[in-house]
Amino acid sequence: MRMRILILGGTRFLGRAVAQLAVAQGHDVTCAARGVSGAVPTGATLVPVDRDDPDALVPLAGDGFDAVVDVARQVSHARHALATLADHVGHWSFVSTISVYADNTTPGQTAVDAPVLAAAPPDVDGPVGPDHRWYGECKVSIEQAVRQRVGVDRSFICRAGLIVGVEDPSDRFPYWVRRLAAGGEILAPGRPTDRVQFVDVADLASWLLHAASTRLGGTYDGVGPAMTRADFLAGVAAGLDVADPSLTWVDQDFLASHDVREWSGERALPLWVRLPESGGLMARDARPALAAGLAVRPLSDTVRATASWLAAQPDAVRQSGLDPADEAAVLREWQAVRDR
Repeated sequence: MRMRILILGGTRFLGRAVAQLAVAQGHDVTCAARGVSGAVPTGATLVPVDRDDPDALVPLAGDGFDAVVDVARQVSHARHALATLADHVGHWSFVSTISVYADNTTPGQTAVDAPVLAAAPPDVDGPVGPDHRWYGECKVSIEQAVRQRVGVDRSFICRAGLIVGVEDPSDRFPYWVRRLAAGGEILAPGRPTDRVQFVDVADLASWLLHAASTRLGGTYDGVGPAMTRADFLAGVAAGLDVADPSLTWVDQDFLASHDVREWSGERALPLWVRLPESGGLMARDARPALAAGLAVRPLSDTVRATASWLAAQPDAVRQSGLDPADEAAVLREWQAVRDR
């Protein structure tokens, strides 16, 4: 079924992936965005809007869209869109985040049984500062607004996990693709059995379009099945045709004591979180999402696509990971500890 789809965004990463796939599937795609973060895909129509303006979307209210996809993180932006468009569209997808959860310790939770944070205070409109304080709380506020204004049956709330793949701006997954491609002794954080969990941006985009076409309602985690870190690194190596990478597993407490950080950013090893306090962050139960239509491609496909994208932008700024000198220094000190 051909749909008229309005994407609130559509110029970078997930929003752009949704727009690109929707065009490829033959849908009529409109992207409402400022247009400063990038270009919309060929075949999509850009309507420049400033979502700080409460009336910015009013000209689109009568255009008869079958579905809306919104990735907002500012509460006011979402509320303006809902007030203007909710009564004029058939289905509403909101991309939330697993950062809404109050318990990151317990593995195996689902959207049905996991406690969430309180909504953001009334005077907080969006994430603040480099640590994105209030990010999860603002997403909770938007989720509540969507359910209240659109209704549970007409709304699909997708709590995305770590999104990876082509055009990934976070540099978390790309770090490991670059690192295994470079070879040599590789610092692997924690234990081989620690869990890693993510979802390919193209798979998530496909699921959002599936939700729109089938009028899927409810709240789900947008995550692929968790895997061990050993399997993750082996899968990255396989996607790069790297045989027998040289991995040195380094204890998490040792890493922390040497200022090696978690998750992302400077001196951080991406996709690594300390246990047990973050044991549930990368080990959520993906079965509800898979049963609701999320299809997950092989890790090797994601690796190859990411590697091709990285090759096309060799001068891009690297935002995460250890530089080679720091990694070598940590490995030397770890070796000295083990040899005592």
